[in-house]
Amino acid sequence: MSATIFGFPKQSLDYRVYVTDAAGIVRFDSAGSALGENYARWNDVYLTLQGRYGARSSQSDPDDKRSSTMHVAAPVRDGEKLIGVVTVAYPTALLQPIVEAGKAAVQRGALWLFGGALLFGAVFNWRLTRAIDLLVAYARAVTSGGKATPPKLHSVELATLAQTLETMRRELEGKQYVERYVQTLTHEMKSPLAAIRGAAELLEDPLPDAERRRFAGNAREQAERLDQLIERLLGLAALEQRQQLAEPKLLDLAVLAQAVAAEKAAPLAQRQLGVAFECAGELPVVGEEFLLRQALSNLLDNAIAFAPAGSLIEIDGRSENQRAHLCIRDHGPGIPDYALPRLFERFYSLPRPDTGRKSTGLGLAFVREVAVLHGGEIKVGNAEGGGVKAVLSFPAA
Repeated sequence: MSATIFGFPKQSLDYRVYVTDAAGIVRFDSAGSALGENYARWNDVYLTLQGRYGARSSQSDPDDKRSSTMHVAAPVRDGEKLIGVVTVAYPTALLQPIVEAGKAAVQRGALWLFGGALLFGAVFNWRLTRAIDLLVAYARAVTSGGKATPPKLHSVELATLAQTLETMRRELEGKQYVERYVQTLTHEMKSPLAAIRGAAELLEDPLPDAERRRFAGNAREQAERLDQLIERLLGLAALEQRQQLAEPKLLDLAVLAQAVAAEKAAPLAQRQLGVAFECAGELPVVGEEFLLRQALSNLLDNAIAFAPAGSLIEIDGRSENQRAHLCIRDHGPGIPDYALPRLFERFYSLPRPDTGRKSTGLGLAFVREVAVLHGGEIKVGNAEGGGVKAVLSFPAA
């Protein structure tokens, strides 16, 4: 006879069963070695006869714990009368393999649980660290004045924190932005307003027709300058507050440049200027067509204003290092050294060679904001051989 118990083969019955009477005398012993003996003093029998749970563990060899045998007893009753005790004994050494196997299983389970906890902790720590790094990068971008959008985070708490930071940034930037622009706009409006006021005072008195027309024209010119200043300032203000493109699409920068040049046919003809295109293939970029057109228009307006009459404006395009570059060059007097560091300052402008008048000083600032919003850059400087070179570059699509 054989059986498998908890994965261990059994070839024999190792249980010992003995029965004692109400006095504790052994009346039956499956081992046949204790018949007639008094077991009343052993805990299994003694406690059971007292109506309690009877069990004991006894070692056959005091020096060997593996010789221990476990005894469990139960009362034998005749109705309500206790007439004896039956005890089942089993050597604990036979249970040791099962205990060891159970211990090993528990250890393996504990190791798997510990490993799982470590893995979960590592993944949680990585996600938390990555989310915090994204928030730090966003905060640094905002601090440096760059374009930044709050990161998209899966954690509800961190996502709420990111949105709160974005709201705080907008509120603070909006307040500072308005204060700064009110100050600069007030300063820039003083000159044309003073000119209009002076012309109006002179027109109140009788004047020759030639003088009256001159002062009226001056007032009209200053009013147009104010209108242009306010319009461009509003456009620049709206652009500076944007953090990302609204409706980006695939565009060819070379085609846009040709279209903008075609729109400038009248001022080009007025100053007898020509335009030379040189573009090696397409210049695909992803962006907003309106903003890119405005940026190119501002750069071309500057080139027209400073180019000598009868000269050529060169527009070159090329793709290099995964970027699209567009260069607009004139052959005018160039930029004085003192003005180079201030080219992108709002309201800073150089006098036009033919009239001596200045523009609003917002064109290049607008171009730079468009470039930054599209992930690009604008560089303006003196070209070799004379003139000014403006280079727009964007990530190639």
